[in-house]
Amino acid sequence: MKRIGLFLLTNIAVIAVAMITMNILGVGSYMQGTSLNLNNLFMFALIFGFAGSFVSLAMSKWMAKMSTGAQVITVARNADEQWLLETVQRQAAKAGIKTPEVAVYNSPEPNAFATGMTKNSSLVAVSTGLMRSMTQNEVEAVLGHEVAHVANGDMVTMALLQGVLNTFVIFFAKIVAYVVDRVILKNEEEGHSLAFIVVDIVAQILFGILASIVAMWFSRKREFHADNGGAYLAGKENMIAALRRLQTMQPGELPDQMAAFGISAKKSSFGDLFKSHPDLQDRIDALQATPNEQLKVA
Repeated sequence: MKRIGLFLLTNIAVIAVAMITMNILGVGSYMQGTSLNLNNLFMFALIFGFAGSFVSLAMSKWMAKMSTGAQVITVARNADEQWLLETVQRQAAKAGIKTPEVAVYNSPEPNAFATGMTKNSSLVAVSTGLMRSMTQNEVEAVLGHEVAHVANGDMVTMALLQGVLNTFVIFFAKIVAYVVDRVILKNEEEGHSLAFIVVDIVAQILFGILASIVAMWFSRKREFHADNGGAYLAGKENMIAALRRLQTMQPGELPDQMAAFGISAKKSSFGDLFKSHPDLQDRIDALQATPNEQLKVA
């Protein structure tokens, strides 16, 4: 129920931001009589496409805390929390970024994630299950992986990519709907017909699937870079050991907004093209093939 409420709240915020932006920029209707104004349509698609990705990015830390129940460590209550704070602080300094907020969320399954709008306003969170099931060296490597995501600017990069993909999905879906409605079905009524709306929805779903393939391909590439950064920050052998440990465990499920930035993810039901993370063995092989002098935070 909480996730449904957060989903609705996010979409309301997206619509509000997009409408305000369109009013400020004076973007008119893309449907003018029976004609399609491509300039207005592109601006409409651009605004709604980027509004969705950047509203989600701006709300990401708050959403993460609300959806997972992550508790930010402000004052360490025990030795484990003190170690977490000190480790992330040390890694952030080495990566050249401001220390992220550090949080723990209650879940028996092992996972961790990073989120936040900028490199210097971020959050790194680990599950209680990960803390219990891994050695300290392995947890340090997982933290390094997440700090590397932050230092690499992956959250912003993914938001930009998603904004571009959203823009083209909306733009081309409405063109297809217009062609079907006006050219094939020869509808001459002004405005949006039922056929236009139905075809638009179907086309957005189909183009959205193609966009997801592109986004997941980029996400998998980004994971190799984060592993490389984690090895640089916490040691190559520790990073490999952490990935090997994850091979023996079922990863914890994360909300969609954080799943791409988790240390691992469950296998996609739709095949390899829709995986946000490479296979763990591929990640281990890539690290083993990387010379120590090439380990870095990008």
